[in-house]
Amino acid sequence: MNFDPQQVRAGAQALTTELSAIEWITDNRVERLSQDFYWFSPVLKRQLEALRADAVARPNSEDQIRAVVAGCARRGVPITVRGSGTGNYGQCMPLHGGVILDLSAYNKLLWCEKGVGRAQAGIRMMEMDRQTQLIQDGPGPGLGWELRCVPSTFRSATLGGLYGGGFGGVGSINYGPLAATGNVLGIKAMTIEPEPKTVELRAPEALLLHHVYGTNGLVLELEVALAPAFPWHEAIVCFEGFDAAIEFADALAAAPGLVKKSVTLLAAPIPDLLLAATPLLKGTMAPGSHAVFVLVAEFAHAGFEQLVKDFGGSVTFSKNAAETKASNRTIVEYTWNHTTLHAMKVDKSLTYIQSGFDAGRHVQQAKALRAQLGDEVLVHLEFIRTKEGAMNCSGLQLVRYASDERLNEIMQIHRDAGVYIANPHVYIVEDGKQGQVNPDVVATKMRFDPAGLLNPGKLRGWEQRASIMADVAAGKVSLATLPRF
Repeated sequence: MNFDPQQVRAGAQALTTELSAIEWITDNRVERLSQDFYWFSPVLKRQLEALRADAVARPNSEDQIRAVVAGCARRGVPITVRGSGTGNYGQCMPLHGGVILDLSAYNKLLWCEKGVGRAQAGIRMMEMDRQTQLIQDGPGPGLGWELRCVPSTFRSATLGGLYGGGFGGVGSINYGPLAATGNVLGIKAMTIEPEPKTVELRAPEALLLHHVYGTNGLVLELEVALAPAFPWHEAIVCFEGFDAAIEFADALAAAPGLVKKSVTLLAAPIPDLLLAATPLLKGTMAPGSHAVFVLVAEFAHAGFEQLVKDFGGSVTFSKNAAETKASNRTIVEYTWNHTTLHAMKVDKSLTYIQSGFDAGRHVQQAKALRAQLGDEVLVHLEFIRTKEGAMNCSGLQLVRYASDERLNEIMQIHRDAGVYIANPHVYIVEDGKQGQVNPDVVATKMRFDPAGLLNPGKLRGWEQRASIMADVAAGKVSLATLPRF
């Protein structure tokens, strides 16, 4: 799809005057709000660095969102939806300028009852947890509710942002990724038309708008299943050897009698990089060690300590839930892609890859790849359940970047070992996690975004929509959803 930059800019500028009751940002903040953490990738840093929107709208109500969408649809102005911009591969960066639709002010918890919550897309996950934990209709005395999974950026990341650009996070060790059946129950979405409509989608159809960077629908509200808000004990366990560390992490993750929320393996020398990155970790890990970061329910602490002893580990950091709350610090902010962020502060040559191991073989695969790649790829594993419920691990390995060619070789080495790669060095949906064009995703875009204005240029299947619909008409392809309205 081609957009005339001058016409797009003129249209966006006209909207800032026409819709003056809405908060617009047109000053130097536009540059920051046009970016995410794309610079984690040296490839994307070269490709996306110059991208800028023409204006940022920050509506605070559905009516204001509708007015911006209608105005953009009338004028043919691209729309890129943004939460807090904590994504890592240019999901919310506009390829064709236009309007950034910042939903961070559209942020109310609408209701929470009996383990289900519904909120506007712009709510920050930390704030949603704070509110739902106060609702005392949980499974035990004093237990409220919390989100089933959050990213390490939970303080600033929004619920809609995680849905549009994320996969899983802390808590996925219990409930799997967001796409696992039962985690997301429904969404409310808006069409991108001169007269926008709102539509309620229930699962599984709602998941057609998940992890596609806001390219095929504008999500306004999400209804999600919650988890009991147990008091979580935080600990770091250190090991001298890698094999003992990964076997402990795997055993803890799989232990059915130990309730936990997070198990993270950071192989040496990642702990040393974290120690160098922040004084807050001073004394929490032995230099040169392999570390396992753990969140375990306080009532399961005795069993956790027994498992540490069984595998010959040393608990080098320990805080109960009250102490963690009082300090306003959590080791969660050194896991998932926060690990990458902290490590890159110390070593600018580092980047990362995203990998999914083969459940049942994951420990064997991780050991073999570490032996093959040595210190070129630093092992960072997050233990989670698959969509089907099997215990597994997902990798956010740090890579010593040498060239694009070597980076691709490293990812291929993982694929050859049976490890799935979700390439974080591309901005096209199908080139990353999706892997191929999904006709249902394209049909959903035709339904909700008929003019192709949402985050254009990032969904390859959009350019194939005519042939996809021809295949549907010929009976070659069956769709879960059909374009309508």
